[in-house]
Amino acid sequence: MRDDPRNVIRRLGRLAGQALPVPRPAVPAGARTGTPQGLGAVAVDAGQAPGTRYARVRVRRHRSSPGLPEAYGFEAWCHGVAPLPYTSGDGQRRPAAISLGNARPGGEPPSELLRSIRRWSQNQGPLTGWINRCRQVHGDSLQLVILDQTGFDLPWEALTLPPAPEAGLPGGMLGTLVDLARWFDAVRDGGDDFPTGVAAPAGAVLGYFHPDMRADREVFRGYEHRPHSGIVSFLRSLDEHTADPTGLVYMGCHGTFDQELSKLTLADVTWAEYHDHGMSLLGRDGSLVCLNACHSGRFLDHDGDGRQYLRGFTEVFLGNGAGGCIVTAGKVGDAEARELIRRLVETVTADPARPVARALRAFRTGAHERFLAEGGVPLMFRDDGTFDERGQRSVLRLLYSLMFQYYGHPLSTLHLIGRSPDGRPAQVRGPR
Repeated sequence: MRDDPRNVIRRLGRLAGQALPVPRPAVPAGARTGTPQGLGAVAVDAGQAPGTRYARVRVRRHRSSPGLPEAYGFEAWCHGVAPLPYTSGDGQRRPAAISLGNARPGGEPPSELLRSIRRWSQNQGPLTGWINRCRQVHGDSLQLVILDQTGFDLPWEALTLPPAPEAGLPGGMLGTLVDLARWFDAVRDGGDDFPTGVAAPAGAVLGYFHPDMRADREVFRGYEHRPHSGIVSFLRSLDEHTADPTGLVYMGCHGTFDQELSKLTLADVTWAEYHDHGMSLLGRDGSLVCLNACHSGRFLDHDGDGRQYLRGFTEVFLGNGAGGCIVTAGKVGDAEARELIRRLVETVTADPARPVARALRAFRTGAHERFLAEGGVPLMFRDDGTFDERGQRSVLRLLYSLMFQYYGHPLSTLHLIGRSPDGRPAQVRGPR
């Protein structure tokens, strides 16, 4: 008799962290420049004006007529490549089955979710073909920014590009092949455009850690760090201007997502309560914000206060001056998230001159390489009729890595400072 997949999937969240590789040693003090992991170095000038030097994709939703299903389309621009006019079609209806928020214990088997994403990718031919033309023109230096205005939880990092052998281009997941950043509608400023400012925050870590995630503090051992265990004191610190700059604001906590605005929470604080905070420290230092919390990167389309737009924590922190945001698109298992965030922080901080978008690409590439080494996408059942838990855990770990999304300019960087041997903060150096 076959196992019930849904009963087995409920155990995967606990089991996913049990087959992880041994964590690497703690990051060294000083955050010195290191060798990028998984990608070759590409020289960039973090201060250059973006102009049309990177590819831009805008995704908008629509209904062709009342009563028909919601749909979306995309338009795109890139220097040296013919623009892609607004394009939609039968394959651009709202795809409810591909949200990474569905990757959770008790949900659809991970392999089926990944296969759904691959089928969705095959329906995006006009866009994937256009991106491949951009790759052919700009090579490995291509940077892509996606402004997704749909609120449909479209997993762009997992979009599968077809190979283009005639151009020497391999196929694979977009987030592993191209430096990818996201953006949002700048509703507070009345804007509706792509990012124009390159951020280069440098300084200490300001952290909040829920009691369940205290172990996350070890990730920042060796760096100058101001940790908080109380959310009230943490929020207060976002309005206090210490003499030392803050490079990274990190939150390790629980998050919730719902169709009611009052139920969008981060560390038990609602979206509206965060919206009321000025967070002037972010405006001063342009810090990178990392929200290691379930659903922290999801958006709710809300008009209950008379203005309709996508509300989310990304929008709040960027609107208050953050230089960029790393957020999650779903529910990441605690054990897995801890190891993922360790690898992510190590990757992002390994080279202060390397853009965050490129570091995240290396992070996803490493996760994908491990996934392939473990056998790739498995069948759900073995020959003996038992559910392949090991194979499903491998897929789930890959999906978890794809949940980490970056909002900001593709050339923005991060430089954390470490403690010197005498315990004092090291001098801030690196790109400014």
